[in-house]
Amino acid sequence: MNAHLQSAPKHTLGKFPVNGSGWAWNTSTPEPAPGPEPSRERETAMFAIRCVIPSLYLLIITVGLLGNITLVKIFITNSAMRSVPNIFISSLAAGDLLLLLTCVPVDASRYFVEEWIFGEVGCKLIPAIQLTSVGVSVFTLTALSADRHKAIVNPMDIQTSSAVLWTCIKAMAIWVISMLLAVPEAVFAEVAHINDTDNVSFTACIPYPQTDELHPKIHSIMIFLVYYLIPLTIISVYYYHIAKTLIKSAHNIPGEYSEHSKRQMETRKRLAKIVLVFVGCFAVCWFPNHVLYMYRSFNYSEIDPSLEHLIMTLVARVMSFCNSCVNPFALYLLSESFRRHFNSQLCCRRKRRRERSTSYLLSSSAIRVTSIKSNARNTVTSTTLLNGHSLRQEASL
Repeated sequence: MNAHLQSAPKHTLGKFPVNGSGWAWNTSTPEPAPGPEPSRERETAMFAIRCVIPSLYLLIITVGLLGNITLVKIFITNSAMRSVPNIFISSLAAGDLLLLLTCVPVDASRYFVEEWIFGEVGCKLIPAIQLTSVGVSVFTLTALSADRHKAIVNPMDIQTSSAVLWTCIKAMAIWVISMLLAVPEAVFAEVAHINDTDNVSFTACIPYPQTDELHPKIHSIMIFLVYYLIPLTIISVYYYHIAKTLIKSAHNIPGEYSEHSKRQMETRKRLAKIVLVFVGCFAVCWFPNHVLYMYRSFNYSEIDPSLEHLIMTLVARVMSFCNSCVNPFALYLLSESFRRHFNSQLCCRRKRRRERSTSYLLSSSAIRVTSIKSNARNTVTSTTLLNGHSLRQEASL
């Protein structure tokens, strides 16, 4: 073990990462400098760390679980919602649930306990789980952008009946790839026993053997490239072509299918907007963590015990975890169909009573207009078919 690790003070900030991606750091309270009593500002900051931040983490977990579980339930229980985009969004929600149930509680515990308490197994699993979740998020967003690119830029491609099955296979492949890429985190992470300046031993979970300072630099750069910069660059290219196509389509709609083409393009624009909002939330929420990790990796032998550094760490951590609970809210605001299903989940009993009474009152009227509705249904079916596939897969959101 390096000398600077052996002599590291127990209460220093940002020295020992909790997980393999380097994003969950030892955020225990910095020990006040010797001399006068701590200032009122420092006392306030310590109170926020010990009380407010864990409470905020609990709020993130509660809101994230409620939103993502409801989202997945809606897509599973409603056959009309099982479309290609919704399968990817469900996979995205599953990855967020994984992060909320495992990594967020572990990170919150760091504000109560200064040592690593989850053992060797936890030290190897938590880094891999978090990196798997991040991989599922960013790779699924890339797949969603590719799907929207295909639907808008190449709308003449026929969507086969097995599209949903192939999408499920793609979503599973993303999970497998994400887990495989996270294997090195589990292999190299280890629990280290550190001696502080008072010769008191404590434990910390470190993401790789502390042999030299080159390893953390390479690790942080690779994490930034694979899980942030490269996927977002690919997504940007997709949306550049999507924007070009939408601008052209506004001035060049086929006359024969004028009304139908307008509805189809509006539906696809709405779906593309939802995916773009997801991507924007991911980019904003995870950027501070990536920057902070690279800063620490390139200054690994130096310790910043300042209160400002602690605040930046907390803000970056909270922002990254908030990304796991914002997607259901974005979907609620942008999708009328999802908003309707979500509201029905919250007040299902009242809605069932209302639907039963409405069904009873309108039963006779429904019988009278059966033939009219049948003719209208046939007309709508004939107009919604274009190049061998229905808009049902597009309009589910």
